[in-house]
Amino acid sequence: MFGFLWAATFYCFLLMLRLRDIDWKKEIGLSAVNWGNMRPVLIRWFIATILILAFTFFYEPDRFLYIPLEAPGIIPFLILAYPVLSALPQEFIFCSFFMRRYGPFIKRWSKPHTDENAVESKAFGFDEWMKIIASAIVFGYAHMLFLNWVAPVFSFMGGLIFAHTYLKTRSLALVTLEHSLYGNSIFLAGIGYYFYSGGIGQ
Repeated sequence: MFGFLWAATFYCFLLMLRLRDIDWKKEIGLSAVNWGNMRPVLIRWFIATILILAFTFFYEPDRFLYIPLEAPGIIPFLILAYPVLSALPQEFIFCSFFMRRYGPFIKRWSKPHTDENAVESKAFGFDEWMKIIASAIVFGYAHMLFLNWVAPVFSFMGGLIFAHTYLKTRSLALVTLEHSLYGNSIFLAGIGYYFYSGGIGQ
């Protein structure tokens, strides 16, 4: 699975190299990882983690907190490896690449619905919300390969959050960090097996 994911990431990277106007330093966006941006990210994550724990407790009580209780030794590896092996390539594909490659198409498609004379606002307009929804749909659809309903539904909801963060900050680093927080919450809560081969056929 990781081999396929990273192969897709490399392919998307090659396609992005054809876009000459990309400033890779800004695209990575390490400067966006600051308290001003992290505060809303952490608040959302804290609330989402409570909901994830509640869902796991009622839907999969036998797996509730499985890793902390049964295999605590893998927690450091999970926390360190998940961001690099999984969150980073996914956010590169579904945020950086998707927004750069298909964002202009969505903008052209939605242009009749926008008011060109409208006063510029910090709030997202129709174009931005269409990009967020489109990214989340594709992100959720990619998780259908696990053949269960939990992975695509949770991924769609997470995709809305991640795409929103990316469009707001244009920071691959920040959205990767945010994705990592949610991913670790899911695995530590006990339903991570839905997001790898263990969930197939369930």
